[in-house]
Amino acid sequence: MEPAMLLPPDKPETLYSVVVELAAADKGYIPATLSRALHSMVMNWLKLGNPQIADQIHVSQASPLSLSGLLGNRRRGGVKPGDTFYCRIGLLDGSLLPVLLSGIEAWGTEPLVLAKFPFVLRTIYTLPGTHRLVSAADYRLLVTTPQMSKDIELRFLSPTSFKQSQGIQTFPLPELVFGSLWRRWNSFAPEELRFPEVEWQGLVAAYELKTYALKMEGGAEIGAQGWVRYRFREPEQIKVATILSHFAFFSGVGRKTSMGMGQIQ
Repeated sequence: MEPAMLLPPDKPETLYSVVVELAAADKGYIPATLSRALHSMVMNWLKLGNPQIADQIHVSQASPLSLSGLLGNRRRGGVKPGDTFYCRIGLLDGSLLPVLLSGIEAWGTEPLVLAKFPFVLRTIYTLPGTHRLVSAADYRLLVTTPQMSKDIELRFLSPTSFKQSQGIQTFPLPELVFGSLWRRWNSFAPEELRFPEVEWQGLVAAYELKTYALKMEGGAEIGAQGWVRYRFREPEQIKVATILSHFAFFSGVGRKTSMGMGQIQ
């Protein structure tokens, strides 16, 4: 594994998107979904870095993590040794980055087996500019976003769904999307930067969505993928929605964001 690229000392109010690059260590077929395996991998690293913090995350009602699925080119005839894959990890608390990197360093050259398929850990990208999905932001800077827009377009890169009443809603209604982001922001942003409760009055101006199934251990999860353009008219909601739309890249939105769902751009 190449050395991890370290960032300057971390603060809790920093947000990170880091990328873990893996290589197939054998030929064969990778399961379509590795959500739980990837989640376990990251939690194992955090536990090696700081067992107490890992335990706190495990029992937390609001996870400070968002994870993509395993991304990369899957050959029709099965993967070959050396084929490259990667996953993205969003951290909503900057103090978790050194814990994660410490755990990865402690893991060393131990085999990485995801759903019975072996991988080799190649490198960790943490510096913005080293990978298209690597980024960093700050809660304090996000609230000073200079350009506000009444039209906000979000791309849902993985199946996205929401709890609504007693069921599951797959259409990303504005109050569900921005309500989810608002709750996540208020869980991790510094107290003085948290937003008061919002009665969202946004509209869906345009969209192109399809529903897809993401196979999970407990069965398939159905969610929407595609893009939606939201429109807000009230100035304060325009401001808060714009800030939350930038936050969404790091946090994900909706259900099971630490299992690969609700990835946003």
